Amino acid sequence: MSFRRQSLAQLLFGALLLAFAEIASAQTDDEYANPDRPGIADGSEVVGAKRFQIETGLQVELRNEHGSKDRTIFLPTLFRVGLSDKFEARVESNGYNWERSRDQGEDATKSCGWSPVSIGAKYQFQKRDGARQPAIGVIGRLFPPSGSGDFRSHHWIGDLRLAADWDFAPKLSLNPNVGVGHYEDDHGRAFNTGLLAVTLNYNPSKQLNIFVDTGEQFPEQRNGHASAIVDAGVAYLPTKNLQLDLSVGTRVAGVTGPHPFFSAGISRRF
Repeated sequence: MSFRRQSLAQLLFGALLLAFAEIASAQTDDEYANPDRPGIADGSEVVGAKRFQIETGLQVELRNEHGSKDRTIFLPTLFRVGLSDKFEARVESNGYNWERSRDQGEDATKSCGWSPVSIGAKYQFQKRDGARQPAIGVIGRLFPPSGSGDFRSHHWIGDLRLAADWDFAPKLSLNPNVGVGHYEDDHGRAFNTGLLAVTLNYNPSKQLNIFVDTGEQFPEQRNGHASAIVDAGVAYLPTKNLQLDLSVGTRVAGVTGPHPFFSAGISRRF
């Protein structure tokens, strides 16, 4: 078995052990955890004072452009630390990447490396109150030049987003995000962009969330056009501190987004 397959197998085995251990433990928290994964839009809720939460998973993205077929596998991970009831610190990265590319008529090439890491924060300045009042927060991230190999960034980049959670009907809620970003494209060029995302959630119970969402970026690269992706999935909380999720999506506009992508994840609150 190759090192890459061993690493992925160990990750999945560890996630399963964590899930089974948590299911077997007692549930003592009053409220269910509210992870930002899965989906494109992040929520406005913070993790809570003196709480720690890890959200991680495995994502596979496929691309097929002009005879070139690419497959990227990475491990998106978010660490959240509650500093107060309204404020949390965040560290986020796509973790380690494995990429395989094949151009028509040529042998496949492989590359791997670490993704850039961001340091950020979320502040919730308005709590939700049913259909009358959505919860509203702001999320900021800053990525210093970091990462390794083909996945390394060369500029200071980041984004700032306004996030809301609106329970507009029984068992239904909307989670919109709007913001701006300063990113780096595949050619290492920095550019400014607008960000928009919205998630529609259906919650038949406190433990189950079924969702569809979309995300837009305009432009998607320097001197480029707008991009858009859509996805759908399900998240299930077997306990109040543990969430398991599955989702699938694809690009519907632009050239840089995956077509399609698949994701499975686990989130644990401490």
